Amino acid sequence: MATVLDPKPRRPKSRRRHASHVVASQPARAAASLNEIYASFSPDRLNWKHVDWVVATWMLAMHAGCLVAPFFFSWSALGVCLVLHWLTGSIGICLGYHRFLSHKSMKLAWPARFFTLLCGSLSGEGSPMCWAATHRLHHQRSDQEGDPHSPNDGAWWSHLWWMFVNRGPFERAALYRRFIPDLMHDRMLQFFEKTYFWWQVAVGGILFAIGGWSMLLWGLCVRMVFMYHSTWFVNSATHIWGYRNYETRDRSRNLWWVAVLSYGEGWHNNHHAHPHTARAGHRWWEFDPTFWAIRTLQILRLASHVDDRNPACEATPIAEEAAPVAALAAEPSAA
Repeated sequence: MATVLDPKPRRPKSRRRHASHVVASQPARAAASLNEIYASFSPDRLNWKHVDWVVATWMLAMHAGCLVAPFFFSWSALGVCLVLHWLTGSIGICLGYHRFLSHKSMKLAWPARFFTLLCGSLSGEGSPMCWAATHRLHHQRSDQEGDPHSPNDGAWWSHLWWMFVNRGPFERAALYRRFIPDLMHDRMLQFFEKTYFWWQVAVGGILFAIGGWSMLLWGLCVRMVFMYHSTWFVNSATHIWGYRNYETRDRSRNLWWVAVLSYGEGWHNNHHAHPHTARAGHRWWEFDPTFWAIRTLQILRLASHVDDRNPACEATPIAEEAAPVAALAAEPSAA
C-alpha cells in the first residue's frame, strides 16, 4: 500500500507576501481602469474604426426629419412638439436625469420618480444610468483630460462629435462601476436601461397613429433636434462664453440665451460651483423654470429633502466644485 504524505504547509510569510501584493495592486488596477475610462472619451477615438453608427444614423434621421417637418406643418403638431419639449427637456433631463439622479439634489416619491425618468428616456438623450455616469465624469474631470465634452478639445467636439465615438460594453461597465455604483442595482433604473430603445419606438408609433407624418415629424424629430442642441449648448457654449459668479477650476460660464433654451441649465458656472443645490439661478434675474417645477413637486408632496440653498445669499459664498463620487454613492438613490 502506498503511503500518502501530507504536503508541507506553506509558510505564513508567503501568504502575507501574496496578500500584500494583491492589496498593493488594487490602486494600480483602479488607476488603470480610470485611464481606460478617460481614453474612451478621447477625441483620438473619433475615427472610422470607432464610430458609433447607431448614434450617427439616429442623429442623421432626426435632423433630416426636422428639415422636412415644415412641409407637414399643423398647429396641433406644433402644440404637441412644445409640450413634449418641456416634458422631456425640463422635467425629464433637467429635473430627472440631472438634478435628481446625477446630483441627488432632492428625493422624489415613486410616482414622480417614475414619471421624470420616463420623460428623460423619451428625450432620446440616452438611458438614465448612462446619462448620470457620463455627467458625473464631466464634473470630476471638467475641462481636464478625461472630460467627455470639453471645448478644450474643440467647440464642435464638445457640442456634438463626442457622442459619435463607440464605447464597448466593457468600457461602459467600467464607467458605471466607477461613477454610479449607487445606481447600478436600482430596479427602476435597470428597467429603463433595458427598455430605453423601445420607448423611442413606442412614442414614434403613437405619434404617427394620432396624427400621421405631421405629428411624427414635429412631435419626435423637431422636438428632439431642438432639445438636443439646447442640451449640447450647455456642454459647449457655456464653457466658452458668458460671465462667472464664482471662480471654479474649469471654464464654466453663465449664458442667458442657453438658460432660455434649456429651462435654466445655462447658469452653468453657478452649477459647477455648487452642483448639489437644486437651484441653477443664484441671482434674481437668473430665471430657472426647472426649479419652479421642483417647488411645485414639493407643494404636492412628491419631492422632499430639496437642497434649495442659494449660495449667492450666503455671507461668503465659496465654490463647492464637484462632490466626490463616493459621497454621492453613500446617499440613498430611492425616494
